Amino acid sequence: MFDLLLLFEDVDFIQTQTLPLRDLWLFLPVGYMLTIVVETPILVAGLPTTLSLRQKLLCGVWLSACTYPIVVLVLPTIFFGRSRVVYLFVAETFAPVAECFLFWLAFRNKNLLNAGQWAHSFIAIVFANLASFGVGEIFNY
Repeated sequence: MFDLLLLFEDVDFIQTQTLPLRDLWLFLPVGYMLTIVVETPILVAGLPTTLSLRQKLLCGVWLSACTYPIVVLVLPTIFFGRSRVVYLFVAETFAPVAECFLFWLAFRNKNLLNAGQWAHSFIAIVFANLASFGVGEIFNY
């Protein structure tokens, strides 16, 4: 077990969430717009064709609107002064899981999607979140 930890010798686990809440509020609209710009085209291309373009565009705006404030305001406050790695793990797990659940809630009774299309939709949502995370990390760097 301890041999495995040696692989992470050069990783800086000291990084912490230390941004004041005021700065997070200032970042919220900018980050949300960037998230929409990154995620919406992926959802438009990746969600099943049984959904209309309007529905796909709405998903691009609405899903992030539901999760982004939690990822940017709530979770950094909870993990303030703690490892950024832990925060990122929780935040980047929470966002796609919550968005998949919200997507399911919104479309479950519409008879638009079969089992394969549900899986396809969830993969598109996860991929969109990973892409926006990657772009965010590039900007953060």
